[in-house]
Amino acid sequence: MMQAFRLGFRGFATPSLSFAAAPRFWVGRSIVLPGASEMVSKRGVSNSSRPESAVASEDKKGKKSKGLVASVPSSSKSHVKKNSGASIGEVVLPNNDPAKIEAMTFQELRATLRRIGIPAKGRKLDLISALKCHFNQETNGDKIEGAEDQASYGFSEYISVSKREENFNENNCVGAISSDSKNSRMQRSKRVKQSTKEKTMKVDGTVVRSKQMQSTETDEIAGEMTKGKSSSILKKKVAGVCIEEVGAKVNGTIEPWTILAHKKPQKHWVAYNPRTMRPPPLSGNVNSVKLMSWNVNGLRALLKMEGFSALQLAQRENFDVLCLQETKLQEKDVEAIKDRLIEGYENSYWTCSVAKLGYSGTAIISRIKPLSVTYGLGISDHDSEGRLVTAEFDSFYLLSGYIPNSGDGLRRLTYRISQWDLSLGNYIKELEKSKPVILTGDLNCAHQEIDIYDPAGNKRSAGFTIEERESFETNFLSRGFVDTFRRQHPHAVGYTYWGYRHGGRKTNKGWRLDYFLVSDSLADKVHDSYILPDITGSDHCPIGLILKL
Repeated sequence: MMQAFRLGFRGFATPSLSFAAAPRFWVGRSIVLPGASEMVSKRGVSNSSRPESAVASEDKKGKKSKGLVASVPSSSKSHVKKNSGASIGEVVLPNNDPAKIEAMTFQELRATLRRIGIPAKGRKLDLISALKCHFNQETNGDKIEGAEDQASYGFSEYISVSKREENFNENNCVGAISSDSKNSRMQRSKRVKQSTKEKTMKVDGTVVRSKQMQSTETDEIAGEMTKGKSSSILKKKVAGVCIEEVGAKVNGTIEPWTILAHKKPQKHWVAYNPRTMRPPPLSGNVNSVKLMSWNVNGLRALLKMEGFSALQLAQRENFDVLCLQETKLQEKDVEAIKDRLIEGYENSYWTCSVAKLGYSGTAIISRIKPLSVTYGLGISDHDSEGRLVTAEFDSFYLLSGYIPNSGDGLRRLTYRISQWDLSLGNYIKELEKSKPVILTGDLNCAHQEIDIYDPAGNKRSAGFTIEERESFETNFLSRGFVDTFRRQHPHAVGYTYWGYRHGGRKTNKGWRLDYFLVSDSLADKVHDSYILPDITGSDHCPIGLILKL
């Protein structure tokens, strides 16, 4: 007699046509034998179910060998005897007698469940429950054809699968399949496997549908997809995440900044779109000033670029004052740049880094002549990198600032939060004693989670550390300065910086690092604080402020 195939757990063997030596593969929760489809086709399809039986066999040494094997009955005669005593070679069906079911041994329960085509997995209580469920449904006239069993974490789910009836609710989507005719267990296992691919998936121990009725929480821009969430969660997310489906199109192309890109969006957040979210222009009789700021990431390189030019920017925006950061100019370059300035903007003021050539640098270019101009903070330790220009106008001070980046490995973090930010905060508060102050530029801090695409992944990245954000709050906002963009757009996700490395601009995965901070006394005079994400040429885009005077 052939030796029974062992699977490492107690069961029974059969002396009938055994496939003990044939390899088996677990597919789902059924055992599938190679060539099963050939066997089915040769013998035809029977109207009666003929699953595997489990009995004892002897190995070559004459000893009892216990294992689970699949067998193909050679006749239509059933191996099951009802209401008779249990034996090694026979399986007893207890005819829905709860007392008899509970009195069955663990091995009898498993053998009985396998005999009627139900996976037998889990603890004894789970097997009892599954068997009772089977008989209860048979009593009610239901035909049980396949089942999914879940026994992890000490519980099991007995789920019937039906082609005709689909039960779906917001927390659990259970697919059920039933058939009018019974086939062999191998045929049923193949059908359940195929149906499962099409209709069901498991999420945290729950069988849910994966095609027609699944609910999917999706962030297309983030490239993230989490399946199996409830419909209500999806609807909350759709308000923000699915904006890309109706993103604004210009010349047939969706503008990426009109897509809400954020790894942790809140339900009330929206993508900032300057084409639709800016207020109407002020009437001609209202006295105002338009200020703009731009980190150009190298002015000479920008001027060499083809495409959108500074002249077009001036013509389109008609600004009064333009503040620049990260010009990367040396002092010897300034005069040549001044000669190329647009007509009408003859007043320009530049400061360059002397500590490191071709680094940092800020400027103010204006068609309004300022009352006075100063450079730096007046502290030698902070003024060698050309990071600040201050221009005094009739009704306010305007500062163009480029705040030090904490750098790779946060090597300058301590310097930035304990020295530079503190000194700058003290400096602008001193200026404020004579007139209101406007601080603009690349402040190198995404203040809140709404200001950065991936807050969780950048907690220790320069510009989003808790230390920098707290310093931003302590030295500027808590001292009476107002973030004008966030005040005007409390729920708008608008970025001003996108790294070149990962092509963040194309997918709107960015940071808001550029600001107009104003004294509280000016906050109500702000008509518009806006971002111009369509202007390229740098890894930052320009920002603007329209102030009523």
